[in-house]
Amino acid sequence: MARPPGQGFERLPLVDLLKAVAAQLIVLHHLAFYGPMSDHVAEWVPQLMEGLARHGRLAVQVFLVVGGYLAARQLAPQGRLQLSQSPLRVVGDRYLRLALPYGAALALVIACSALVRPWLDHDSVPDAAQVGEVLIHLLLLQDLVGVEALSAGVWYVAIDFQLFVGLLFLLWTAARLEHRLPASMPIAAWLVLAVTLASLLVFNRDPDWDVAAPYFFGSYGLGVLAAWLPSAALRGRVRALAALLAVGVILALLLEFRSRIALAALIAGALALAGSLSVQRAGLAAAMTGWLSRISYSLFLVHFGVCLVVNAVFTEFLPTSPEVQAAGLLVAWGASLAAAALLHHWVERPCMALLRRPVLRAESRAG
Repeated sequence: MARPPGQGFERLPLVDLLKAVAAQLIVLHHLAFYGPMSDHVAEWVPQLMEGLARHGRLAVQVFLVVGGYLAARQLAPQGRLQLSQSPLRVVGDRYLRLALPYGAALALVIACSALVRPWLDHDSVPDAAQVGEVLIHLLLLQDLVGVEALSAGVWYVAIDFQLFVGLLFLLWTAARLEHRLPASMPIAAWLVLAVTLASLLVFNRDPDWDVAAPYFFGSYGLGVLAAWLPSAALRGRVRALAALLAVGVILALLLEFRSRIALAALIAGALALAGSLSVQRAGLAAAMTGWLSRISYSLFLVHFGVCLVVNAVFTEFLPTSPEVQAAGLLVAWGASLAAAALLHHWVERPCMALLRRPVLRAESRAG
């Protein structure tokens, strides 16, 4: 979801567009799913609310594929691991890149929940947080140990971290193997392909795995391979790799059709076709897309707390007519964007700059 620390490549228009649109769909999905404003609006436009509540979560697949795509471009742009720091340092930076804004947003959600709890009796309001629960959330372990989430979507932050670490381990393993078994094609591509197919064919079909990376690596791995397919390092093996991947996806969908996997495959295909093309963009639409993309992680983190407060205000102090409550949904959406912009400016961007400094020094010494 969020671009990892240390990435300095150019803006990619398709990636920006995907992140911008998917982030808005996630906010609308949570507004429709959690209520109570949506409960009143559903009386007016039931199909719209039901569609957002049921299918809006598919936008997560966009973030999974894009996350894999960007991680591959950061860690191994040509299919081979390229690091200016130790792997452990990269893992630590990734954790801090995710956890520092996440911690700030979690504090906001806890405060918002405490604020509305006395006068908003609804299932969407989390219970009062205990110190141990907060610590487990900050360690990104809540789903693995069965602790109830304090905010909507926090499961994804933990999964994103697991996937990144898993990919880094595969790349490190491939690098060790290539020292012993020289190959004309990066071994990492075959390892990622194998784990991706294992996820699509086995783990993603078992809901008991949906708290851990193997369940989601199918979509993430599609993004990784999409970043590598246009690479010159694959040379004549591209067709074989693409064919095996396509057969695996088709077989996975024949065994059990999952719209989330079909969407992930389409997104990965679009990214692979776009390759590393960078297009000069201009105009208001391009500027807005880029801005929405940049704040997408902050928006994902902060919107639930904001929506809780707006839900409480509109349902407790204003008429519950569908028209008024629909206006409340728009206010919650707009307020979430404003809060995300503030979180990005005051927390996320400074954290990125702070984490980037050691990388720049290392690159300067290496140069």
